[in-house]
Amino acid sequence: MNIAMTLEMAATTGERPAVTLGERSLSAAELLRLARAAAERFRGASAVLYRAPNHLAYPVTLFACALAGVPFVPLNYRLGAEQLTEIEARHPGAERVGPEDLDGLLDGPAAQQADDVQAPWDQDAVAVILYTSGTTAAPKAALLRHRHLLAYVLNTLEFDSAADGDAALVAVPPYHIAGLTNLMSNLYTGRRVVYLPAFSAAEWLATVRREKVTHAMLVPTMLARIVEEIPAGADADVPSLRSLAYGGARAPRTVVEKALRAFPGTDFVNAYGLTETSSSIAVLGPAEHRAALGATDPLVRDRLTSVGRPLPGVEIELRTPEGEVCPVGRTGLVHVRGDQISGEYRGRSVLDADGWFPTGDLGRMDADGYLSIEGRADDTIIRGGENIAPAEIEDVLLDHPGIREAVVIGVPDEEWGQRIVAVLVGTGDPEEIRRWAKGRLRTSKTPDAVVFRADLPRTGTGKLLRRTLIAELTKSDPLDNPEKSHA
Repeated sequence: MNIAMTLEMAATTGERPAVTLGERSLSAAELLRLARAAAERFRGASAVLYRAPNHLAYPVTLFACALAGVPFVPLNYRLGAEQLTEIEARHPGAERVGPEDLDGLLDGPAAQQADDVQAPWDQDAVAVILYTSGTTAAPKAALLRHRHLLAYVLNTLEFDSAADGDAALVAVPPYHIAGLTNLMSNLYTGRRVVYLPAFSAAEWLATVRREKVTHAMLVPTMLARIVEEIPAGADADVPSLRSLAYGGARAPRTVVEKALRAFPGTDFVNAYGLTETSSSIAVLGPAEHRAALGATDPLVRDRLTSVGRPLPGVEIELRTPEGEVCPVGRTGLVHVRGDQISGEYRGRSVLDADGWFPTGDLGRMDADGYLSIEGRADDTIIRGGENIAPAEIEDVLLDHPGIREAVVIGVPDEEWGQRIVAVLVGTGDPEEIRRWAKGRLRTSKTPDAVVFRADLPRTGTGKLLRRTLIAELTKSDPLDNPEKSHA
């Protein structure tokens, strides 16, 4: 099997628009013709490096690679020249697609000479190489084979099942796993993909209204910006939008609650997944979102911070550091298994002998099978011998009316091993916030210092760069200088 199969199937359903950017749309049949033409250009390359924003040439390049039997490598075009050069050097013999090539892939002479190119039928061949965001370590080259990506699509979706007029807005960048799987999923179900080249909250809302978007996917930072764009207490005024999925990072409960109120007619879905798992492996559905909003039962309300239950074909298991399976309610390391799970990097696989992939996330499963992610295992703060999950403290801080964003990190300390530092975006007095947090947390979990910043360092897909903050605050420890807490 080959991922080009999804485009070939979509091309049999007629000439309706399949992808849209601005004023231009292409049908699936046109996409297939253009991809076949581009495949001739890419054949024989070691890989194809795509270094550009969302564009109609993105699906052309992806499927051309599949047809040519060449790995597709979408790069973060926001990286500096030195970082891009370093990554490109890992792919000798690769073809490069940059901004200057995009229009040529759609309108060049080769586009008029598409032959009936047949995709190689090797499901174990590498389809895509994605560089992970590297929030706690250097980015790794994750390999996704054709069988992994097709397992995600075929196990969770029904072909040509979308309603007439359905349209999905894709604002995540092309080097994000969600950009890839949103394209494949929507083509397979028959839903038109509308691309937003660069995200802004105002443009996102305008595009939803103009294109009558019915489905959309966002990372939590995008969702937070959109909520801020809508006046307090007002309706988002997007009557076409039926479904809004969010994922890719942890979403603060306060943001989700505000979004639910701003989009009262929209079904919300929280999707949890990783690059190495070919996108989503668990979802929290619309019914759970509605039940949690305004619930008086704390167990029901707290479910809003969970990522739901596993998708069909995916097994999830939580393990202790010693490798034992955790009982219900106990925090453990999240392991996953299934046909869509790659768990493979360039030159090595991290799957165990039974096919389980250690995600590096800490999680807790309740008696009903709902999974809550408590952060990366590498993020755990060890203070005085106690393991402390930053997420618990961050949730408390985000309930403070003056705080918009919060990240909690550990900095080295000779006495305690690590001290807790809260880095916040918003307004307030650091000591007042410490007292406020102490009234809601155990003393051992109360931040030792509070630092205000104008913004937080993030990747291009909105993930917090904790290691950047740890390095900066270790170099100039706010605990050594109380004035730093007021910065």
